[in-house]
Amino acid sequence: MITFDDVTAAAQRIEGRVLRTPTLPSQSLSKATGADITLKLDNLQAVGSFKERGAANKLSLLTPEERARGVITVSAGNHAQGVARHASLLGIDAVIVMPRFTPSAKVTRTAGWGARVVLEGNNFAEASLFARDLQQREGRVFVHPYDDDAVMAGQGTCALEMLEDAGPLDALVVPIGGGGLLSGCAVAARALRPDVELIGVQVESFSSLAAFPGDEIMPPGGSTIAEGIAVMQIGRRPYEVIREMVSRVIVVSEAAVENAITMMSEGAKQVVEGAGAVGLAAVIANPKLFAGKRLGLPVTGGNVDTRILANTLLRAMLRDGRLLRLCMEIPDRPGVLADISGIIGGAGGNILEVSHQRLFAAPSVQAAELEVMIEARDPLHAEQITEALRARYVVRRV
Repeated sequence: MITFDDVTAAAQRIEGRVLRTPTLPSQSLSKATGADITLKLDNLQAVGSFKERGAANKLSLLTPEERARGVITVSAGNHAQGVARHASLLGIDAVIVMPRFTPSAKVTRTAGWGARVVLEGNNFAEASLFARDLQQREGRVFVHPYDDDAVMAGQGTCALEMLEDAGPLDALVVPIGGGGLLSGCAVAARALRPDVELIGVQVESFSSLAAFPGDEIMPPGGSTIAEGIAVMQIGRRPYEVIREMVSRVIVVSEAAVENAITMMSEGAKQVVEGAGAVGLAAVIANPKLFAGKRLGLPVTGGNVDTRILANTLLRAMLRDGRLLRLCMEIPDRPGVLADISGIIGGAGGNILEVSHQRLFAAPSVQAAELEVMIEARDPLHAEQITEALRARYVVRRV
């Protein structure tokens, strides 16, 4: 098991090559959740993720002979970018194997650091098998994304910095994929603040520790917005640490993660990916558990595809009533669309999209069906817009 000395040595080793990211309290998130929240903004790292901490530490420990052989790793994106960047800085040839459906932003950024990217496998497990085979054929050093002592120690520097900068905390709420971050943070936290509670967070589709602290279970897997922690089974070495030091594991839904991404964007003014938002998702989903507690949340990554981010924000607005879809039966005569537009504008609504059907959906040849998407300030405002339209037309919400 790694020790606190391993973490402090890693901190010295990577100093100057990995950013000491800000540790900041968030009044907006604290007010919204009822907890006292402090964020560790590792989404501001050069590669947009905490993952370069472990990569930098691991590559710094390679011998000259190992560096000459080159390195290979498998990753859904963030570890890939960390290895690619620090291999480039050290002059080491790097091959990165990524699942075929990795978000394009992560693939592009990884290649941008100078590594050779190979897309293989429909998921992390299949990509891992290919990477191991390629490693044997080319004789490269395998840099595991989480099941490696040097990587775990490097990730632990995140908690080391946070606990030094944040002041007293009651708990750290940390995402779990393969377990490298949580295990490294647990070792650092237990040494610096023995009384701090360590809480891990997984998503429903990849909740290998859902039975924790009992036996591990194998979830079915599937798609998730938190692809950075979409790991079927936790690493063996991280699990040894987590089993001994972590008190609780929380499983969150996809909707909770989407809401957390939105809250981080609108409240904390931080762009985060799904895996970077699961800590906040756990707090949102368990208000009684965290009420009044001083919480440290590592914001582990900000490499979210812009299309996914846009869709997430729109879906959240739809759920909380700020986006309104209305379907109306209207007479097919001149001036009706202008009248409806005037009602919506007069009520303070903003029309985003209009679909007008005469032939396929209208109940009568003298009628039409109109579907309108409207932006409102809040649910009450949305209801006011709806009632203003119902005063003249047949309206249903969809």
